[in-house]
Amino acid sequence: MEINARSKLLDILEAYPELEEQIIKIAPPFQNLKNPVLRRTVGKLATLEKVAQIGGLDVNQLVNTLRRAVGQGELQAEPSAPQFSEIPRQADDPAWISGEPQFIVNGSELLERGEVPLVHVNQLLPKLETGRYLVVVTDFEPLPMIEAMQKQNRKVFHKVVDGNQHLTFIQ
Repeated sequence: MEINARSKLLDILEAYPELEEQIIKIAPPFQNLKNPVLRRTVGKLATLEKVAQIGGLDVNQLVNTLRRAVGQGELQAEPSAPQFSEIPRQADDPAWISGEPQFIVNGSELLERGEVPLVHVNQLLPKLETGRYLVVVTDFEPLPMIEAMQKQNRKVFHKVVDGNQHLTFIQ
């Protein structure tokens, strides 16, 4: 099992029980993991992102500390996802983009770091749950990505909001 910010605590502890003491040491509020009932309850709900938040930690440091402990390479910090209080909706939007996206990818920030957003999107697509979608946010229309997704027979919808923010929805 690969450890990342979205990994569920219970999944990590089942795959790597030796991490329990380290997690408790890093985030003392999770001392309750020793109780089997709370472990199943909290563990099913809490992601490492939540553990970091509750423990007042940087999520990337937490993830990489646990990854090192089990022999996994460190992950680079993921680009911050643009924050939306709500994704702007319009009446002519396709029905499949209702609800919240499973992933939001900041394509502009990836490009600034010299990374290719399409590579990142292709890594997320296998993790996409049935019926869910991801959104790529850029300051331009990412035509090569749209074409690549269409070649993969993915549903793709693109729109511009706030004058220059391009949202590309992929399912």
